Amino acid sequence: MRFVVIGAGMAGVLSGIRLRQAGYEDWIVYEKGDSVGGTWRENTYPGLSCDVPSHIYSYAFEPNPDWSQRFSPGAEIRRYFEGVADKYGILPRIRFNEEVERLEFRKGRWHLTLKSGKRDEADVVIAATGVLHHPMIPEIPGLGSFAGACFHSARWDHSVPTDGKRVGVIGTGSTAIQITSALVPSVAKFSLFQRTPQWIAPQENAAYTEAEKASFREDPIAFRKLADGLAKAFHESFSNGVVDANSEQMKNLEAACRENLEKSVKDPVLREKLRPNYRAACKRLIMSGDFYDAIQQPNAELVTEGIERIEPGGVRTKDGKLHELDVLVLATGFRVDRFLRPMKVIGRDGVDLEDAWKDRPKAYLSISIPGFPNLWSIYGPNTNGGLGPGAFHELVTRYALECMERLILDDKKEIEAKEDAYRRYNQVVDEGNARKVWSDPRAHNYYWTEYGRSAVMCPFRPSEIWRMLRHPDFEDLIVR
Repeated sequence: MRFVVIGAGMAGVLSGIRLRQAGYEDWIVYEKGDSVGGTWRENTYPGLSCDVPSHIYSYAFEPNPDWSQRFSPGAEIRRYFEGVADKYGILPRIRFNEEVERLEFRKGRWHLTLKSGKRDEADVVIAATGVLHHPMIPEIPGLGSFAGACFHSARWDHSVPTDGKRVGVIGTGSTAIQITSALVPSVAKFSLFQRTPQWIAPQENAAYTEAEKASFREDPIAFRKLADGLAKAFHESFSNGVVDANSEQMKNLEAACRENLEKSVKDPVLREKLRPNYRAACKRLIMSGDFYDAIQQPNAELVTEGIERIEPGGVRTKDGKLHELDVLVLATGFRVDRFLRPMKVIGRDGVDLEDAWKDRPKAYLSISIPGFPNLWSIYGPNTNGGLGPGAFHELVTRYALECMERLILDDKKEIEAKEDAYRRYNQVVDEGNARKVWSDPRAHNYYWTEYGRSAVMCPFRPSEIWRMLRHPDFEDLIVR
């Protein structure tokens, strides 16, 4: 079998490692960027860090005792994935700056067309394309007229100085919160334009001492217990809590967010501007230990008036005020419903993926689509939440390789989800998501499509996901 992996982020590097360990020799990775790292290559903004503990945002088979903090900065995470790819000999198999434009299944194989004009064929395609790399650019009148530097947070222009400047940030997601904390101490004026306030969970992020890191290296068993303990706490306090709106964990989470707001923000007017009118975890929950302090500094302002337009001198809000700026940052998130797109994907008998996904992106167990055989999505529709990316990628990769092993043992060529299994699974997903805390429309979250269905959220507990993906249920799959 010949395999093609698309993407060299966390999931793509893992796929290459597992293919090599399984004994497959004919495989290649196509990466549209110039290095590994995925979202950690794309994002380089000031203050960038992960909101999942570092010791579980890594491969279980390649623990890192040298993380600098519990929640490590983005550059450090990127170096980790680069180091793992090098250690396991994956780099020579990656073709950088090669973007796949088209996938078409015909005569039993996938035919690939790359933007460079190259073509390739494969029996199996592993789509490790992720979701946090298609910037969402807001449609604001006059955006192109701004006279200063203007860029999306995922395309940070490091040639633009911010020290001593008037900086504006549009958005209040995790990115905007991290940028606020990082830039307020050094800029002349900082303006944060808020459409929807966010719940902020308190976060302690002390650096690991050299003695602690030495103990992690010297006692791998104790270190493994630490990582397992962090994973257990993450799953029990957050993953299990948010899928049950009435759970004790959810109540504790909400109480912690309320207490953080009440104790941290002194000005009652500002406090109410920062208070959401929806429950915690309706939007992606933000973790920060210093945002409330930053936004209360004399050189910082929270702007809650709606934006009328962008002008050469700054941002004009609906109250008529012009907020004069030197630098404007669009921290407006990503188009998280792209998945395989913008690739053109044509399955068996000319079926277009756009037609299969006309109401929302979906897949059986988030990884397989009827009519698109031997195509595995490692971080596909409805995977957010639950196990977290590291553990989920491990499960999906193993699931896909077990399916490939079945083809070899049975001397078959194709495997995909059955249509009825696909429909049953996604009906359960839609019904489950409709009952979850994140279904509240007041939150203005990125979880939902225009058709009223979530394309990204997973309504299951970690234990349920593990049970579904532990081994393939071949009753739900067609083997040809």
